[in-house]
Amino acid sequence: MRSHGIQPRTLLALLVLVVIAGGVALLAIGGNALPLAPGTKPSHGQYRAQAVFSPATPAPALALHNYLGQPVNIASYRGKAVLVTFLYTNCPDICPLITASLHATLELLGPGESSHVQIIAVSVDPRGDTPRAVAAFLQRHQMTGRMQYLIGSAAELAPVWKAWGVGSERDAQQPQFINHSGLVYGISATGLRTTVYSPDFIPAELAHDVPLLAAQ
Repeated sequence: MRSHGIQPRTLLALLVLVVIAGGVALLAIGGNALPLAPGTKPSHGQYRAQAVFSPATPAPALALHNYLGQPVNIASYRGKAVLVTFLYTNCPDICPLITASLHATLELLGPGESSHVQIIAVSVDPRGDTPRAVAAFLQRHQMTGRMQYLIGSAAELAPVWKAWGVGSERDAQQPQFINHSGLVYGISATGLRTTVYSPDFIPAELAHDVPLLAAQ
């Protein structure tokens, strides 16, 4: 997905995981609204994600260092819901949109429920996402201490991108920008990749899903 020059909720092209004949396929979908996975509805007790993995499968490995140099391993957050996304600090539109919506989700959850979820962002820009740039990005979006932002060299990050099916490519015409997949993955408390959300997800819907993820 090109992460610049896009108006949110208008011509937003993205990759969404959907279930087809018992398997998971990648589809390019355009428009402002995305369907849920077949057989699901946005009702009480059910996920309100754009798509649901069926069956849910173990989340890919994710062990890197955050911008403070501290090791972070997704496996250490068992018992909590985990929301995983892929960002870069110089992104002019989609990444700030995702981050602002994640902040709004935490605000909706409140101190009690938000303690049961961990947000992890993985850099798609090894060159530009320096510790200083990440610190400024988190402060700007009021996410300092509320989001683990993982960085590293291209050699360290590339296996993570591949494992999670995330593209990261510097734009040929505007090299200051990165073309990348802008999704948010919902991981259950037992470590299963369960749901997926588009960049323009509605915070209230994600806030609805977090307790469900934390209970599974």
